[in-house]
Amino acid sequence: MARIFAITNQKGGVGKTTTCVNLAASLAITKRRVLLIDLDPQGNATMGCGVDKHDVALSACDVLLGEASIAESLVKTETDNLAVIPSNSDLTAAEVALMNAEGREHRLRDALNQVAADYDYILIDCPPSLNMLTLNALTAAQGVIIPMQCEYYALEGLSALVETIESLRASVNPQLEIEGLLRTMFDPRNRLANDVSNQLDRHFGDKVYRTLIPRNIRLAEAPSHGLPVIMYDKSSRGAVAYLALAGEILRREEQQQQVAVEAAG
Repeated sequence: MARIFAITNQKGGVGKTTTCVNLAASLAITKRRVLLIDLDPQGNATMGCGVDKHDVALSACDVLLGEASIAESLVKTETDNLAVIPSNSDLTAAEVALMNAEGREHRLRDALNQVAADYDYILIDCPPSLNMLTLNALTAAQGVIIPMQCEYYALEGLSALVETIESLRASVNPQLEIEGLLRTMFDPRNRLANDVSNQLDRHFGDKVYRTLIPRNIRLAEAPSHGLPVIMYDKSSRGAVAYLALAGEILRREEQQQQVAVEAAG
């Protein structure tokens, strides 16, 4: 069964979509079967995977409204083992339509139950706000990956997000937990960035990924070519960093499985 991760942060501009696209591609490069679900009406993750958001027959909107299945809506990408459920501005209408719908927060979870066995990882790119779309993602997910810049205001936003996750775990999704915090656009020469990074380590311990995502021009350029950075420039610092992140996530899962086996034995 797939591991389902929501990639979210209520603060915009932290590298959320960049992380979703490039982590998905990096996991796919390791021969894992990956599905990326774009739940942001801007459709940036869709375009970043090389799919034209203006030219899709079905999208995440149709899935959430129950008008199409995941299997019918997915689009294969040029990256082997990576498929995407595309998004565009139609998703805004879906959010409005869901407001008074029965079981509205479970729509994505129910749809994913039909295909979870077909994938190793399902990554959900969330909009930069806590709305019905993000709620669907957090209800469907087992873990939350939080990309964040190491700056003062990021810590305040992180506290609010942690409270939201705790609330949802108590109400609609008891399996939900923070999978990891990812430091993005990191500049080790910046004293504040190092101070905030150290605070994260103290408060969250091994929940903080050791991998640091640097500021990198290739990461910024890749979306305009409709490619994950690993397909655009595999030797770039950004590509190497996201491959390292994929490796770290895979190692964590292997360790968790080993612990579970030993506990059961």
